[in-house]
Amino acid sequence: MGLLGNMIWFICGGLVSGLSWFLAGCLWCITVVGIPVGLQCFKIAGLSFFPFGKEVVYGGGAGSFLLNIIWILVSGLPLALEHLALGLLLCVTVIGIPFGLQQFKLAKLALMPFGAEVY
Repeated sequence: MGLLGNMIWFICGGLVSGLSWFLAGCLWCITVVGIPVGLQCFKIAGLSFFPFGKEVVYGGGAGSFLLNIIWILVSGLPLALEHLALGLLLCVTVIGIPFGLQQFKLAKLALMPFGAEVY
């Protein structure tokens, strides 16, 4: 299911989601201070292009929490709303429900990307 799911996913929303994360990463990398944030965006863009067969584990400490607060205010909310809207759109049909659930997984990750590990 992983390969077939990822191929269908890429066509039905993964390309848009991945490009959004890639654009956010490019914008964060404009400043030297934002480069670590941009690198995390590029990692999540890879997950967003092909999410099936991968799992996100949340952790982190106080530094991750503070960075997540700044992230939500600057970039996280628009990305989370994008994933939420695409997820609701995909869940309209029975066939789209697994793809909608992947969008919801990415919406949660868009709100708290720091301290999260992708396996």
